[in-house]
Amino acid sequence: MKALLNLVWAYFLLKQVVGEYGMAHFSDKGQGKGKDYCIFFNSQWARLPRDLNKASRLEIYDLTPSVLCFPSDVPEGGFPNRIPMVMRGNCTFYEKVRLAQLNGAKGLLIVSKDRLTPPAGNKSQYEEIDIPVALLSYTDMLDIRKMFGQGREVAMYAPKEPVLDYNMVIIFLMAVGTVAIGGYWAGSKDIKKRYLKHKRDDSVEKQDEETVDVTPIMISVFVVMCCSMLVLLYFFYDHLVYMIIGIFCLASSVGLYSCLWPFVRRLPFGKCRIPENNLPYCHKRPQVRMLLLSAFCIGVSVTWGVFRNEDQWAWVLQDALGIAFCLYMLKTIRLPTFKACTMLLVTLFVYDVFFVFITPLFTKSGHSIMVEVAAGPSDSSTHEKLPMVLKVPRLNSSPLALCDRPFSLLGFGDILVPGLLIAYCHRFDILMQSSRFYFLACTIGYGVGLLITFVALALMQMGQPALLYLVPCTLLSSLAVALWRKELPLFWTGSGFVPPIVLQPINCMQTPGPPTEDPLTNPEPQGPDATNQSEDTPLPEKEASKSDALGVKKGKKRTDGREGGHSAYSGSSTCQTPWGQQDQLWLGVLDDAL
Repeated sequence: MKALLNLVWAYFLLKQVVGEYGMAHFSDKGQGKGKDYCIFFNSQWARLPRDLNKASRLEIYDLTPSVLCFPSDVPEGGFPNRIPMVMRGNCTFYEKVRLAQLNGAKGLLIVSKDRLTPPAGNKSQYEEIDIPVALLSYTDMLDIRKMFGQGREVAMYAPKEPVLDYNMVIIFLMAVGTVAIGGYWAGSKDIKKRYLKHKRDDSVEKQDEETVDVTPIMISVFVVMCCSMLVLLYFFYDHLVYMIIGIFCLASSVGLYSCLWPFVRRLPFGKCRIPENNLPYCHKRPQVRMLLLSAFCIGVSVTWGVFRNEDQWAWVLQDALGIAFCLYMLKTIRLPTFKACTMLLVTLFVYDVFFVFITPLFTKSGHSIMVEVAAGPSDSSTHEKLPMVLKVPRLNSSPLALCDRPFSLLGFGDILVPGLLIAYCHRFDILMQSSRFYFLACTIGYGVGLLITFVALALMQMGQPALLYLVPCTLLSSLAVALWRKELPLFWTGSGFVPPIVLQPINCMQTPGPPTEDPLTNPEPQGPDATNQSEDTPLPEKEASKSDALGVKKGKKRTDGREGGHSAYSGSSTCQTPWGQQDQLWLGVLDDAL
């Protein structure tokens, strides 16, 4: 553990030698209007002014065919009161900027075909140089040549960027809303199934097959698959990114259908079924509205797939599909115990920290594998982005939006992993009748953890592993409630899910009457055939009305879990059934919600 902390600390020390984003305002000589381009500079060479009006406008000397490593590369007369623009390579940043400064330059722009990295040096070199040096991308250099003539000028400045963007509020609301709705939906659906099981409903038993209980072996296999897939994406990004996009389109359309169907099925039209046919997936004659909803969901997914790179509006579809996908997964995957929840969250906590903080120590570029894959490698030939994130464009008007990524991202894993714990807490709340203490505490803990993530992002100005903050907040909040209520053994093992729901007993006062049936002379037949026969035989009208009034049918269980049947005695009775009304209320509420 100590060695791990030392590695993390060493990583932060290494990240101290970072550059800053700035702007290079190019314009034709004598004209005020121009265009801003992103630059990357190291303020330890020289600082740039914060305001464009305070920056000096100097003439550019285009020396891009040269790398400016030797005195022979310097043109006759040098660079008096000018800023040379040269290519990167063949020598250190210090050698380039020293040669430029000795020949009268007031700054240096280095054109790079690779990712923009900070022009670093040592302490003595920083003290020797007093002119700014910055990196400019090769594509921007080509655009500058097209936009401006030979007598172009440049003014370099570094505007102050807002610490946090307003889009964080949107991401916060989407993430917290998704885990809250998904956790509530998953828990309520599970409880509804348990109530309806008392009715021996075959359709419900078929629906139970859709829910997957996660085991420790499944968790281990899942984490190994995540690690393998992340490493494969890092090395073969251009080959696998389209496969991930296709999987997302398919899974998100299924998730969107699952989320919209509870609303569509309440519509009064479209209930007719299609004619008999032998088509795949249609031979069971689905309703017309089901086919229309399927076509709509597939259409939304395909529309995003075609226009996914339209930054102006495609992110709205991606977020909608992503939220639907997360809700579907939270409803489908079920963690049976808090022990399984802890194992999954802690394992993925270590996974997230390792691939964000530790992997930069082993990669050639010095960047984490997680950030490289999530944001897309800079050297990718496809320039595609993975869709497994919620993304919102920056809302603050800052010139530095040209440099940094214009979107803020939150991965689906940062929603699904804590969301599974929240769903478990809601199921435990309902079954233990704890007024949703666990559900509310875990949801609030998730919100607090997300806020801490945003604060860390603002302070460190680098991508953060959100699970580093979400896992402790959600686990500790739910654990604190279990300790406070003294239910930790039940909460840890999930024992509250094993027995049926305990209901209050019925207090009945019966007046004995003459026996109506002698069980010794007329015993009930035994065996499955006899049982089925008794279930199929209808009750007399008067007797059936009595049995229905008590909520009992022969050979079947009541909704409160107690056996029903014919009484061997007749007479009047007065019963108080406080839980009978609550059972009906729960079923009505769950039917309306689900």
